[in-house]
Amino acid sequence: MTLPLGIILAGGKATRMGGGDKGRLEIGGQSLLERVMARLGPQVAGMAMNANGDAARFADLGLPVLADSLPDHPGPLAGVLAGLDWAAEQGADRIVTAAADTPFFPTDLVARLEQEAVGMEAPLVLAASREGEKVWRQPTFGLWPVALREDLRAALEGGLRKVVLWTDQHGGREAVFESAGYDPFFNINTPEDLATAQGLVQG
Repeated sequence: MTLPLGIILAGGKATRMGGGDKGRLEIGGQSLLERVMARLGPQVAGMAMNANGDAARFADLGLPVLADSLPDHPGPLAGVLAGLDWAAEQGADRIVTAAADTPFFPTDLVARLEQEAVGMEAPLVLAASREGEKVWRQPTFGLWPVALREDLRAALEGGLRKVVLWTDQHGGREAVFESAGYDPFFNINTPEDLATAQGLVQG
């Protein structure tokens, strides 16, 4: 079976970082986007990124830039939909999403998501973190079927914004990743988070 296509979700407003493109922030001499691309690239058949505004600002990355098709930045599901529409144009049947501000996600993310999806008619799996007894889903990291893109479009146009409400409606599963000293889905929202990530790189 061919690998899925990868979509890097970079459509957020980064308000807690003072705005701008959070993925351009650097740790260890590399931007967050470069780190995410390096992790996701070997796991997928091809990549694009979801971002809004002037796409030319990402020209140096060499990736297709997909804007939300719905107005007013309705959240990560809009980025998922943009990715599914692009994948459909490529003749692909599924995508995997990763967030642009999460540079330490697992290098076996796609393999684990695909493994969890075995037997599903429409592969729909979210990553989840576990630390001790606590498990929490990671709504920006998932495996998504092109077959459900029109259903997702209708849900978004109807006002749905919460990822897990939609995935639960369709029997979505979870692929659980253990924390190994730190949450592998640790994402950078604040200057303090950026300092923590710098420490992890140097550590």
